[in-house]
Amino acid sequence: MSYEETARGPVALRDKARRLLADAERLDGAVYAAIANTPTPALDRALGRLTRAADHSKLSLAAAGVLAVAGKETGRRAAARGLASLAVTSVIVNAGLKLAARRRRPDPGGHSVPETRRVPMPISRSFPSGHSAAAFAFATGVGEVSPGAAIPLRALAAIVAYSRVHTGVHYPGDVIAGALMGVSLAELTSRAILRGHP
Repeated sequence: MSYEETARGPVALRDKARRLLADAERLDGAVYAAIANTPTPALDRALGRLTRAADHSKLSLAAAGVLAVAGKETGRRAAARGLASLAVTSVIVNAGLKLAARRRRPDPGGHSVPETRRVPMPISRSFPSGHSAAAFAFATGVGEVSPGAAIPLRALAAIVAYSRVHTGVHYPGDVIAGALMGVSLAELTSRAILRGHP
């Protein structure tokens, strides 16, 4: 095999990766557009209110307060684990991954997202979704201590993640990646906590 053929291998692999990424972005945009063009008047205001309530992890902070007050010792430990997971995830996603990925936010007007759904467009980058990552990180952290308490929190995290697409501020791929990162980072955070406090 000549040097030219060997060198062409990595170039061909990069070209294939670029084509796959372009296909994934087109698919992501198509799903975003399909959601934007599906009339859901009964959901629009409710999901708009929910997504704004999730700003700055307010829903997770409120849930942590309820767990800490009503859940006795286990609830306090679950709340603490959830908040630690949320904090680590938020720093890594918002101060690291978003800056590295630099994906632009979608254009709600260009995709005909109804005005009644829209919320103010954040100034941060689109990938990954910080709301999704934080909500899933909190739910996963809580679940490491109190699996039962995590069930409604995971359901809430899924609805928050969807609300980000519904209101036009994220592509579906952003929220899926955010959810996966939130779960993964919460599990790593829990392992680090357990190593520090056997």
